Amino acid sequence: MTHPTLHTRICDLFGVQYPIVQTGMGWVSGASLTSATSEAGALGILAAATMTFDELADAIARLKDRTTKPFGVNLRADQADIMDRVRLLIREKVKVASFAQAPGERVVKTLKDAGVVTMPTIGARRHAEKVQAWGVDAVIAQGQEGGGHTGQIPTSILIPDVVSAIDIPVIGAGGFRDGRGLVAALALGASGIAMGTRFLLTQESQVPEHVKQIYLDTKPNGTVVTTAVDGYPQRVIRTKLIDQLEKAGAIARFPKAAMNALLLMKVTGTSLLALIKEGLAMKKNQELTWSQLAMAANAPMLTKASMVDGKVEAGILPTGQVTGVIDEVPSVAQLIERVVSEAEQTLARLGA
Repeated sequence: MTHPTLHTRICDLFGVQYPIVQTGMGWVSGASLTSATSEAGALGILAAATMTFDELADAIARLKDRTTKPFGVNLRADQADIMDRVRLLIREKVKVASFAQAPGERVVKTLKDAGVVTMPTIGARRHAEKVQAWGVDAVIAQGQEGGGHTGQIPTSILIPDVVSAIDIPVIGAGGFRDGRGLVAALALGASGIAMGTRFLLTQESQVPEHVKQIYLDTKPNGTVVTTAVDGYPQRVIRTKLIDQLEKAGAIARFPKAAMNALLLMKVTGTSLLALIKEGLAMKKNQELTWSQLAMAANAPMLTKASMVDGKVEAGILPTGQVTGVIDEVPSVAQLIERVVSEAEQTLARLGA
């Protein structure tokens, strides 16, 4: 029987056994990884931001074939067809909708009225207060150590600050990989942890093996937070391409970014009209300049080059700092069992 301390508010909210969330990483969190996580007792989240609507519908169907346990879907709030995707989640009775950005009151209300748990990721106390006022059910508070788009506040400072500001469950993210981290997050007031890089480095992750090896070989100081990819702070593995992008400047990066946006259109089967509509939605919702917009459209193509095609020299490798202290690739079931066991041992050591 699991230690009672490990049965937290999010276990009941999500309908899961353990207070562990596998984040929705673009090009990484497919049906295999997500279903394996849910089957092992945690909350798996499907990454839908890089999928077309039809791909999302197909992925949800494949997930439901693999598991009957609760899972989530990660959406991008600024997509032109966001309400169609919201209605799909409601129709398919998806348990959780997660968002990398604030989803907006209309989206939250629609999901909440239909009984779908809504959970955005935030990086500051004021963002947590804002989304709670909209009615979200929980937040992931991601500290600076986290991978991909990340804020400036370290996890150990962010979690207690957010916990003291809101009364909905807070899931800590950024720098977690084991049971000791889970107990530390609970001590800071969180209701559990969310992990991305740790799940990326599992057997069920669809990242090519030689790319996983690059993550394993990266040192703790081998990552960098850069705005060169899409204009927003993003933690990635420092590579020759990242160094080149940082030196190039926004004007020099613009033509390549625009070209890659068109390539992404071909890869996903998106029409030019749909691409323009999505671009305008991104520009309106995020107040981007046209240069930043081209860079933002460029980012998924660069990530796909590495995470799907395995062309590391042409892509980017989003990661948390924790990659520097991970040295093996277990199955998802082994990972979750180990995290829970180590958390119980840590609680015992502390006399809890």
